[in-house]
Amino acid sequence: MGHPVDPLTDLPHDERIRSRKLLGGVATIIADATGLTKDEGDALERDLRSAALAIPGVTEARVAITAAQTARTLIAIGSGKGGVGKSTVAANLAIALARSGKKVGLIDADVYGPSQPTLLGSDQKPTAAGEQLIPVEAHDIKFLSLGHLVSPGHALAWRGPMATGALAKLVEADWGDSELLIVDLPPGTGDVQLSLIQRSRPAGAVIVSTPQDLSLIDARRAVDLFNKMSVPVLGIIENMATYTCPHCGEASHPFGTGGAEAAAKEMGIPFLGRLPLSLGIRESSDAGRPPAAFGGPDADAFEQIAAKLLDAMAH
Repeated sequence: MGHPVDPLTDLPHDERIRSRKLLGGVATIIADATGLTKDEGDALERDLRSAALAIPGVTEARVAITAAQTARTLIAIGSGKGGVGKSTVAANLAIALARSGKKVGLIDADVYGPSQPTLLGSDQKPTAAGEQLIPVEAHDIKFLSLGHLVSPGHALAWRGPMATGALAKLVEADWGDSELLIVDLPPGTGDVQLSLIQRSRPAGAVIVSTPQDLSLIDARRAVDLFNKMSVPVLGIIENMATYTCPHCGEASHPFGTGGAEAAAKEMGIPFLGRLPLSLGIRESSDAGRPPAAFGGPDADAFEQIAAKLLDAMAH
């Protein structure tokens, strides 16, 4: 004698259903929403409930949605002083990490000059589900910026508590399946850096510096802050190291070269690589076309740094 066919067999989203049972007209379904946003999870629940209630004999549908917590690693990108290209490096590093196969989110926490919407070429505003922000997407990464919270061209005239509260809102957003969160910090060693370290405990920090001594003095201060707060410094990136003349091809070093690498060796910190002083990087960044997203020599440089960062994280 054959067994009766389970009427719940043909429910939608079968790959997400972990348990199903029909007893006394009550359908009980457990589904896994890991990797879905809140809206997608709500839609999954609605689909399963309506499909179950459409089955003859089902008078009540109980749907439980579960989700495994995504293991998320937060990496702070800092600099001792402004003007060293930290935000440009952060945007392109996030994209290079995504191109290597990681699920990446980027937080623009630079209260003095939130520039990631410009660098990523996106003026889309984030939405919210209740109190939780939903990041926007560009170039295969998710991102949120303090610049999303003010009108274009307006200053963020916030005192420390306001800035740190806004940063917490960005960190606690719905990052979905993002496994890496890259945080573009403001330059220096102030309230925002301390708040991030104390509340969110980054797994590591990366310092961006130009090669000259004046920048390296402040880069050392940034390294010292993270060391004092027991946050591992995963490496130093030397930016604007070499300029190649587009007419004669001769290489020159307006800011010097090798200074960040020597400082990293002196402090016992990994040197992640150097980036050129490049007209192409400047023009593409201004145009919202980060070079890491489009291939070529500049993209290769960011990919190599991303690979070294992943290696430093693994050790």
